[in-house]
Amino acid sequence: MIKIAVFDLDGTLVDSLTDLALSVNKGLKKAGLPEQPLKKYNHFVGNGRAMLIRRAIGEGCTEAQFQSVLDTFDAEYRLHCNDNTTAYPGCAAMLRRLTENGVQTAVLSNKPDEFIAAILRKLYPDHSFLEAWGQKPQYQCKPDKEALHAMLALHRLTPDDCVYIGDSDVDVVTARNSGVQMAGVSWGFRGRAELLSAGAPFVADTAEELTEYLLSL
Repeated sequence: MIKIAVFDLDGTLVDSLTDLALSVNKGLKKAGLPEQPLKKYNHFVGNGRAMLIRRAIGEGCTEAQFQSVLDTFDAEYRLHCNDNTTAYPGCAAMLRRLTENGVQTAVLSNKPDEFIAAILRKLYPDHSFLEAWGQKPQYQCKPDKEALHAMLALHRLTPDDCVYIGDSDVDVVTARNSGVQMAGVSWGFRGRAELLSAGAPFVADTAEELTEYLLSL
Protein backbone atom coordinates (compact mmCIF):
# COMPACT_ATOMS: atom_id res chain seq x y z
CA MET A 1 0.00 0.00 0.00
CA ILE A 2 1.27 3.48 -0.83
CA LYS A 3 1.98 5.86 2.03
CA ILE A 4 1.54 9.19 0.25
CA ALA A 5 -0.40 10.56 -2.72
CA VAL A 6 1.16 13.74 -4.12
CA PHE A 7 -1.13 15.82 -6.34
CA ASP A 8 -0.51 18.38 -9.02
CA LEU A 9 -2.74 21.41 -8.34
CA ASP A 10 -3.94 23.22 -11.49
CA GLY A 11 -6.11 20.93 -13.57
CA THR A 12 -5.97 18.17 -10.95
CA LEU A 13 -7.39 19.46 -7.66
CA VAL A 14 -8.49 22.92 -8.84
CA ASP A 15 -9.85 24.47 -12.03
CA SER A 16 -7.83 27.67 -12.09
CA LEU A 17 -7.66 28.36 -15.81
CA THR A 18 -9.91 31.43 -15.90
CA ASP A 19 -8.04 33.31 -13.17
CA LEU A 20 -4.67 32.46 -14.72
CA ALA A 21 -5.83 33.56 -18.17
CA LEU A 22 -7.38 36.81 -16.96
CA SER A 23 -4.25 37.78 -15.04
CA VAL A 24 -1.93 37.05 -17.97
CA ASN A 25 -4.25 38.84 -20.38
CA LYS A 26 -4.19 41.95 -18.21
CA GLY A 27 -0.42 41.83 -18.46
CA LEU A 28 -0.54 41.40 -22.22
CA LYS A 29 -2.94 44.31 -22.61
CA LYS A 30 -0.85 46.59 -20.41
CA ALA A 31 2.23 45.72 -22.48
CA GLY A 32 0.37 46.53 -25.72
CA LEU A 33 0.25 42.89 -26.82
CA PRO A 34 -2.77 40.94 -28.09
CA GLU A 35 -4.74 39.04 -25.45
CA GLN A 36 -5.20 35.28 -25.85
CA PRO A 37 -8.50 33.35 -25.84
CA LEU A 38 -9.20 31.25 -22.76
CA LYS A 39 -9.08 27.95 -24.67
CA LYS A 40 -5.42 28.50 -25.57
CA TYR A 41 -4.39 28.59 -21.93
CA ASN A 42 -5.02 24.85 -21.61
CA HIS A 43 -1.73 24.37 -23.43
CA PHE A 44 0.08 27.41 -22.08
CA VAL A 45 0.03 26.18 -18.46
CA GLY A 46 1.94 23.29 -16.92
CA ASN A 47 5.60 24.31 -17.01
CA GLY A 48 5.62 27.18 -14.54
CA ARG A 49 4.91 30.90 -14.56
CA ALA A 50 7.74 31.98 -16.85
CA MET A 51 6.83 29.49 -19.57
CA LEU A 52 3.14 30.39 -19.26
CA ILE A 53 3.93 34.02 -19.97
CA ARG A 54 6.38 33.31 -22.79
CA ARG A 55 3.83 31.06 -24.49
CA ALA A 56 1.12 33.70 -24.14
CA ILE A 57 3.34 36.41 -25.65
CA GLY A 58 4.43 34.14 -28.49
CA GLU A 59 7.44 34.22 -30.77
CA GLY A 60 9.62 37.29 -30.73
CA CYS A 61 9.12 37.90 -27.02
CA THR A 62 11.59 40.50 -25.76
CA GLU A 63 12.85 40.50 -22.18
CA ALA A 64 11.22 43.90 -21.62
CA GLN A 65 7.84 42.53 -22.74
CA PHE A 66 8.30 39.42 -20.65
CA GLN A 67 9.12 41.40 -17.52
CA SER A 68 6.21 43.78 -18.05
CA VAL A 69 3.69 40.93 -18.39
CA LEU A 70 5.26 39.06 -15.47
CA ASP A 71 5.02 42.05 -13.13
CA THR A 72 1.37 42.68 -14.00
CA PHE A 73 0.54 38.98 -13.73
CA ASP A 74 2.05 38.73 -10.24
CA ALA A 75 0.15 41.78 -9.00
CA GLU A 76 -3.16 40.71 -10.55
CA TYR A 77 -2.98 37.03 -9.64
CA ARG A 78 -2.07 37.81 -6.04
CA LEU A 79 -5.38 39.69 -5.76
CA HIS A 80 -7.56 37.48 -7.98
CA CYS A 81 -6.24 33.90 -7.76
CA ASN A 82 -9.46 32.78 -6.07
CA ASP A 83 -12.06 34.80 -8.00
CA ASN A 84 -13.15 32.01 -10.34
CA THR A 85 -11.00 29.07 -9.23
CA THR A 86 -12.98 26.07 -7.97
CA ALA A 87 -12.35 22.61 -6.57
CA TYR A 88 -13.12 19.74 -8.93
CA PRO A 89 -16.17 17.63 -7.99
CA GLY A 90 -15.51 14.83 -5.53
CA CYS A 91 -11.93 15.80 -4.70
CA ALA A 92 -12.65 16.87 -1.12
CA ALA A 93 -14.30 13.52 -0.43
CA MET A 94 -11.38 11.75 -2.12
CA LEU A 95 -8.84 13.48 0.10
CA ARG A 96 -10.88 12.62 3.17
CA ARG A 97 -11.10 8.95 2.22
CA LEU A 98 -7.39 8.71 1.56
CA THR A 99 -6.65 10.17 4.98
CA GLU A 100 -9.14 7.82 6.65
CA ASN A 101 -7.35 4.91 5.01
CA GLY A 102 -3.91 5.92 6.17
CA VAL A 103 -2.65 7.55 2.97
CA GLN A 104 -1.06 10.95 3.49
CA THR A 105 -1.63 13.65 0.89
CA ALA A 106 0.51 16.46 -0.48
CA VAL A 107 0.61 18.98 -3.32
CA LEU A 108 3.52 19.65 -5.68
CA SER A 109 2.82 22.26 -8.36
CA ASN A 110 4.75 24.38 -10.84
CA LYS A 111 2.62 27.36 -9.77
CA PRO A 112 4.74 29.86 -7.80
CA ASP A 113 4.83 28.80 -4.16
CA GLU A 114 3.46 32.12 -2.90
CA PHE A 115 -0.01 31.39 -4.33
CA ILE A 116 -0.53 27.82 -3.10
CA ALA A 117 -1.62 28.33 0.50
CA ALA A 118 -4.40 30.84 -0.23
CA ILE A 119 -5.98 28.62 -2.89
CA LEU A 120 -5.93 25.48 -0.75
CA ARG A 121 -7.13 27.36 2.32
CA LYS A 122 -10.23 28.55 0.45
CA LEU A 123 -11.04 25.42 -1.57
CA TYR A 124 -10.00 22.67 0.85
CA PRO A 125 -10.40 24.34 4.25
CA ASP A 126 -11.10 21.10 6.11
CA HIS A 127 -8.17 19.13 4.76
CA SER A 128 -4.63 19.06 6.12
CA PHE A 129 -1.93 18.31 3.54
CA LEU A 130 1.37 16.90 4.75
CA GLU A 131 3.09 19.42 2.46
CA ALA A 132 1.85 21.85 -0.19
CA TRP A 133 4.61 23.20 -2.41
CA GLY A 134 4.58 25.36 -5.43
CA GLN A 135 7.65 26.21 -7.48
CA LYS A 136 10.42 27.06 -5.00
CA PRO A 137 13.55 28.86 -6.23
CA GLN A 138 15.87 26.22 -4.79
CA TYR A 139 14.37 23.46 -6.97
CA GLN A 140 13.94 22.96 -10.70
CA CYS A 141 10.42 22.97 -12.16
CA LYS A 142 8.67 19.69 -12.85
CA PRO A 143 9.29 17.38 -14.63
CA ASP A 144 12.60 17.51 -12.74
CA LYS A 145 12.57 15.05 -9.83
CA GLU A 146 14.39 17.35 -7.41
CA ALA A 147 11.42 18.88 -5.56
CA LEU A 148 9.44 15.66 -5.21
CA HIS A 149 12.47 13.80 -3.88
CA ALA A 150 13.14 16.62 -1.40
CA MET A 151 9.55 16.49 -0.18
CA LEU A 152 9.69 12.74 0.34
CA ALA A 153 13.07 12.87 2.07
CA LEU A 154 11.76 15.50 4.49
CA HIS A 155 9.37 12.88 5.86
CA ARG A 156 11.65 9.87 5.46
CA LEU A 157 9.57 8.51 2.62
CA THR A 158 10.93 6.82 -0.49
CA PRO A 159 9.76 6.83 -4.13
CA ASP A 160 8.32 3.36 -3.52
CA ASP A 161 5.96 4.91 -0.95
CA CYS A 162 4.56 7.47 -3.40
CA VAL A 163 2.11 7.94 -6.23
CA TYR A 164 1.98 11.21 -8.20
CA ILE A 165 -1.31 12.39 -9.70
CA GLY A 166 -1.73 14.94 -12.48
CA ASP A 167 -3.51 15.99 -15.66
CA SER A 168 -0.73 16.49 -18.22
CA ASP A 169 2.28 14.97 -19.93
CA VAL A 170 4.46 17.02 -17.56
CA ASP A 171 3.03 15.03 -14.66
CA VAL A 172 3.61 11.70 -16.38
CA VAL A 173 7.25 12.59 -16.99
CA THR A 174 7.62 13.94 -13.43
CA ALA A 175 6.54 10.59 -12.03
CA ARG A 176 8.82 8.71 -14.41
CA ASN A 177 11.83 10.90 -13.59
CA SER A 178 11.12 10.52 -9.88
CA GLY A 179 10.69 6.76 -9.91
CA VAL A 180 7.19 6.88 -8.42
CA GLN A 181 3.87 5.43 -9.50
CA MET A 182 1.54 7.69 -11.48
CA ALA A 183 -2.17 8.25 -12.06
CA GLY A 184 -3.73 10.68 -14.51
CA VAL A 185 -7.02 12.57 -14.37
CA SER A 186 -9.04 13.22 -17.51
CA TRP A 187 -11.01 16.17 -16.11
CA GLY A 188 -8.07 18.60 -16.21
CA PHE A 189 -6.57 20.89 -18.84
CA ARG A 190 -5.07 18.34 -21.24
CA GLY A 191 -7.37 15.29 -21.34
CA ARG A 192 -7.09 11.52 -21.52
CA ALA A 193 -5.41 11.27 -24.93
CA GLU A 194 -2.36 13.32 -23.94
CA LEU A 195 -1.92 11.38 -20.71
CA LEU A 196 -2.10 8.00 -22.40
CA SER A 197 0.19 9.13 -25.21
CA ALA A 198 2.75 10.23 -22.61
CA GLY A 199 2.59 6.83 -20.95
CA ALA A 200 0.19 7.26 -18.02
CA PRO A 201 -0.58 3.75 -16.69
CA PHE A 202 -4.05 4.75 -15.49
CA VAL A 203 -6.40 7.68 -16.17
CA ALA A 204 -9.42 8.35 -13.95
CA ASP A 205 -12.58 10.04 -15.19
CA THR A 206 -13.95 10.82 -11.72
CA ALA A 207 -12.56 11.45 -8.27
CA GLU A 208 -14.37 8.36 -7.03
CA GLU A 209 -12.64 6.22 -9.66
CA LEU A 210 -9.29 7.75 -8.74
CA THR A 211 -9.88 7.08 -5.05
CA GLU A 212 -10.50 3.38 -5.62
CA TYR A 213 -7.40 3.13 -7.79
CA LEU A 214 -5.16 4.86 -5.26
CA LEU A 215 -6.41 2.68 -2.43
CA SER A 216 -5.64 -0.41 -4.51
CA LEU A 217 -1.95 0.43 -4.91
